[in-house]
Amino acid sequence: MIKYRNLWMQVLLFIITLGIYGIYWFYSTTKEMILHQNREDSAALWTILGLIPLVNLFVHWKHSELVNQVANGRYSRWLLFVLWIFIWPAVWLIVQIELNKLATSEAQYSQSAPNLETNPG
Repeated sequence: MIKYRNLWMQVLLFIITLGIYGIYWFYSTTKEMILHQNREDSAALWTILGLIPLVNLFVHWKHSELVNQVANGRYSRWLLFVLWIFIWPAVWLIVQIELNKLATSEAQYSQSAPNLETNPG
């Protein structure tokens, strides 16, 4: 299940934690996208590899691929990859907006889905 996150609160947490929240955010959102797509990848491994210079380029490429798939191709993985390198806050914004859309649609679906439990009355 994808969690809805307030963008302003994320900025505040990023500032207060001196950037550590960014690592947690990357792990959490990567895990959610992997689960949403029923993939076998490891969000923890990707997060650790993302901290290693040069290796992080591969991680950003794979993350861009995930976002492209979650957003149904609305964003080119090449564009996202370049943004990761030069303007990473833009990727953060794009990813969180897309995940918030999915979280909202999942919440609406679960509310509108019929209750399968029977009430013995």
